Amino acid sequence: MEGTRIQLRTRKKARIEIIPLIDVIFFLLATFVLFTLSLNRIQSVPVDLPFASPPGEHPDETPKDLLTLQVSDQGNLYLNKELIDIDELAPRLEQFIKQTSGGIDAARVLVAGDDRAKWGVTVKVLDEVRKAHIGKVSMETRTRLTGK
Repeated sequence: MEGTRIQLRTRKKARIEIIPLIDVIFFLLATFVLFTLSLNRIQSVPVDLPFASPPGEHPDETPKDLLTLQVSDQGNLYLNKELIDIDELAPRLEQFIKQTSGGIDAARVLVAGDDRAKWGVTVKVLDEVRKAHIGKVSMETRTRLTGK
């Protein structure tokens, strides 16, 4: 009797199968997309936003509680398109506050300037407005033609 031979199986090399890995990744991606889409419920609150009137509809109509002060490049001061001296500003501000229906709390001032206005005069105007205790002061960010 011959000896029994034991045959050893040859071991296969280990390898990573990429196809099942891609399937798992696509499954996770699809699950994530579907889950995020189900969370995306848009709920809104109705809001009434203000809108501007079309140009030319009421060009000369200004609110009675708004005073426009414009500083020109020559250092001139225009109060509602009327040329005044800087020394006249304090009494005019007091008169404006008295004419305003809500008093000092409703008084508003808009400070504007032309494209070459000097900051020194503008600061003096702002200082006079502060001395008059007017709290609602706005600076116009666009330039105007002088006296307009």
